[in-house]
Amino acid sequence: MINSIIITNYLGEQITLDLENPENSGFIVREIRGLGPCKATINTTEVSTNDGSIYNSARLNARNIVFDLVFISTDIESLRQLSYKFFPIKKPVSLYFVTDNRICVTSGYVESNEPDIFSENESTSISIICPDPFFYSASANINTTTFYGEEPLFEFPFENNSLTQKLIEFGSINTVTDANIVYEGDAEVGVTITIHAVGEAKNIAIYNTGTREQMKIDTNKIATITGSGIIAGDDIIICTVRGKKSIQLLRAGVYTNILNALDKNSDWFQLTKGDNVFAYTAEEGVTNLQFRVQNDVIYEGV
Repeated sequence: MINSIIITNYLGEQITLDLENPENSGFIVREIRGLGPCKATINTTEVSTNDGSIYNSARLNARNIVFDLVFISTDIESLRQLSYKFFPIKKPVSLYFVTDNRICVTSGYVESNEPDIFSENESTSISIICPDPFFYSASANINTTTFYGEEPLFEFPFENNSLTQKLIEFGSINTVTDANIVYEGDAEVGVTITIHAVGEAKNIAIYNTGTREQMKIDTNKIATITGSGIIAGDDIIICTVRGKKSIQLLRAGVYTNILNALDKNSDWFQLTKGDNVFAYTAEEGVTNLQFRVQNDVIYEGV
C-alpha cells in the first residue's frame, strides 16, 4: 500500500501528498497511473522460410507517471497555483514513494499539468515523463560487500607494556577471495568493483560463479599505459552500470582510463535477484588485493 508521495521540484522545495490525510496538503490523490513495470519493446526479425520470427533484443520504454489530483479547499485557485509550483512544465521533479514495504525514488520531467478549471469539483491531471524506467531504493545507502576485513581473535581489558615479552595477537587480516551478494531488487543492476592493492599483483580475474561470467585484467597492458603494473596503493575501479561502463586506475590521486587492459572476451556483470557469488584471483599477489563491490537496489515498479 502506498502511504505517501514526496514531491521535490527543481528548486528543491517539497510537498508531501499523504494519502490517508489529504487535508494536510489540500490534494486528494484520486489515481496514479504508471507505477508498475514499464512496457517493453521486443525487436524481432521475420524470416520468409520460417514460421513466426527470431528474437533480436528487448528494451524498456520511458516511464509515464500520471497523477489525478482533486483540490479540497475553500481557496481552490491557490491550490491550482500550488500545483503549478510543484509541477512546473518542462522542469525536473523527483518523486519519493513511501509504501508499507519500501521507499523508492524516480525522477522525470513534467509533460503537462491540465486543471479542469470549470468543474464543480476542480481537479488536475499531471503527466511526468521519466527517461529512466526504474525506481531506486531510497531507504538505505548503496549496498557494499567487502571480501576482506579484520578477524577478531579475542578481547580482554589489560595492558602489555613489556619490551621483552612476545606481543599478543588480538586479530588478523582475513583475506577472502569469494563472497555472496544478496540482491533484493526486481531488475538487474550493474556494480562498481573496487580492487585495492597493498602490494604488487599480476593479471587479475573476477568471476560470477553462478553465471560463469568473467572479467580479466591484463596488468602488462596496464604497465604499457601507465609505466608500471599493479603496485601498492593502486585502486582499480570497474563500473558495469549500463550507460556508465568504465575501468579506471587511481594512482597517486590521478585517474587513468585502462579499458584497453580488459580482456576482449570479458563480461560486464549484472546482479540478478537473489544470490550472486563473486570470486577473484590473480596469477601473482592475490593476497595483496582487497576487493569491494557496491550496487544500487532498483525496482521495476512501486
